[in-house]
Amino acid sequence: MRPRYPFSALVAQEAMKLALLLNAVNPRLGGVLIRGQKGTAKSTAARGLAALLPPIDVVEGCRFACDPRVGEARCPECEARAYPTGSRERPAAFVELPIGATEDRVLGTLDIERVLADGQRQFEPGLLARANRGLLYVDEVNLLPDHLVDTLLDAAAMGINSVERDGISFSHPATFVLIGTMNPEEGELRPQLLDRFALAVDVEGMPSPSERAEVVRRRMAFEADTAAFAAHWQAAECAEQQRIRAARELLPRVQVDDTLLDLIAQICTAFEVDGLRADIVIYKTAATLAAYAGRERVTAEDVRRAAELALPHRRRRQPFDQPGLDRDRLDDLVREHASRSSPPDEPPPTLPDRPGSDEPPPQDTPPGQNPGGAQAEPAERVFDVAAVSSPPPLPPGGVAPRGEPTQRSARPARKVVESPRGRHVRSSPRRTSALDVLATLHAAAPYQAQRRRRTTDQRARCILLKASDLRFKIRARPIGGLTVFAVDASGSMAARRRMALAKGVVMSLLQRAYQTRDEVALIAFRGNSAEILLPPTSSVHLATLRLRALPTGGRTPLALGLSRATALLAQRAATVQRAVVPTLVLVSDGRANVALAGGDPYADALAQARALRAAHIGAIVVDTEAGAVRLGRARSLAVELGAEYVQLAELAVGTPPASALTATVRNLPRRARA
Repeated sequence: MRPRYPFSALVAQEAMKLALLLNAVNPRLGGVLIRGQKGTAKSTAARGLAALLPPIDVVEGCRFACDPRVGEARCPECEARAYPTGSRERPAAFVELPIGATEDRVLGTLDIERVLADGQRQFEPGLLARANRGLLYVDEVNLLPDHLVDTLLDAAAMGINSVERDGISFSHPATFVLIGTMNPEEGELRPQLLDRFALAVDVEGMPSPSERAEVVRRRMAFEADTAAFAAHWQAAECAEQQRIRAARELLPRVQVDDTLLDLIAQICTAFEVDGLRADIVIYKTAATLAAYAGRERVTAEDVRRAAELALPHRRRRQPFDQPGLDRDRLDDLVREHASRSSPPDEPPPTLPDRPGSDEPPPQDTPPGQNPGGAQAEPAERVFDVAAVSSPPPLPPGGVAPRGEPTQRSARPARKVVESPRGRHVRSSPRRTSALDVLATLHAAAPYQAQRRRRTTDQRARCILLKASDLRFKIRARPIGGLTVFAVDASGSMAARRRMALAKGVVMSLLQRAYQTRDEVALIAFRGNSAEILLPPTSSVHLATLRLRALPTGGRTPLALGLSRATALLAQRAATVQRAVVPTLVLVSDGRANVALAGGDPYADALAQARALRAAHIGAIVVDTEAGAVRLGRARSLAVELGAEYVQLAELAVGTPPASALTATVRNLPRRARA
């Protein structure tokens, strides 16, 4: 095993450490999700926590680490034993779930060796059985298939893993601490799955130079002499382990007053949290906090701290909203509760100060003026997002050859396609290029005993196969959609608040890209440059943040923006390992005034548009031109792109239901691909 960095040696990241410790005290909380940038000690903390879990007593010879104490849940094998079985002590398990793990490896499946040997169907435990009464760690949980994440969360919440597959019906205890880590830059979990995690914390890099220096100092000491470093922190590790053990023993005696239950309900109601899972999680977390502090009664401060861990990831009203919690409002609710529940002659308790909660100092200088009194240069304007009519999901793009009819489809395309190469997704009796040996053995195993009795072949000990047993591999490669948004951020977009409406259009399309799990990229062109604000990513949340902060001002380098989009798509096609169907969404008035190499700016833009059409890039042009005098350059650009054309003014709220963009998106042509 790799040496583990001591949990007690971690610097800062107090919220993450507290959430992990609470789940170690109470494994029935439901797990913790740690979101953060790369290099913020997420994996190090999860592995370090495993060493703090107290040793457990298990039934001797049990494959599922059942608890020998009377009244505890046991597996069917332990329940079927009619004789006393001894017990032994062992460390709590730490199981890492690989990203490429299959469902049968996680849940368990048919023991093929036992079936082939004597024809008996027996359950072969999976990773959930190994993790029972221990810790299950899933790195990059957002990259796992949704159904597998849902299964893990179900088992963590219920404490039981039920398997119905391969002719096996089996259930066994699966009580474990589920820890998931993820980097939001690599994509988001669906809100439905986020809600299933009991607690969630967001970790960030350390802004303090002294803390960063201390992290490096400790890490270098750990790598130089692992044994000496572990010995130095052994006392702190043992103390923390004893505190976890004492908190586990105290937890059943912790009491939560009805007044605090009312406070929990008021908090969840005030924050408009869907469902009742948040109320239950806050109740359990507050009780665990009290036990960890060595108290038998929960306080209002415990409820407040529990809400800070249980509510932020449940506050997302839209799929890509910023997770967070208004802590000032939470403090006000707790203070109101304290003032109502405190005796008349006793002042209400004061809440501890939170860093950064002070109001900013008032400004002595008026906006737009320097301290010396001189008028400052006008800053670039940042417009908010205006509401637009919501379009349907974006189908894959692609330019149809001239003269061919377009195909209409309101549904997104399939995400995978069968291919001679790719990931093995399932097996089938239908003959393909490769035989699936394991699936064939699974199909033939139940009939081996019967076939051996009927055969007179001297090779009866061999596996006897028939043509009906053969199973072949079905491989598939994913087809991903990539939507590149090229947004004109020049000064002309500020007129009549065109940029606010343009952002609303892009935002509505981002929501559809989220629903179809497509990748998105964002390019903004203004002044003399075209900047890739966001490279291709599946994190629509990041695209939303960059779009909201996009300023407006300067000239219109339209040709440069199209050139940057062409280069981005070419680079993506050369490096990605799957088929990608690109779509370009150009938001501009077409009034180019910056050339590529000193020529005609608009002619350069038309040349770049023809190059995109030749590369078979499906496109939409959203014309932002408004006013009495219109040049119609965006429409001409759409013709050269072979793109669908829609005017921005038609997309405002209040337009007819069959808006122009709705028709545009539904009629986007799809080019057949091998």
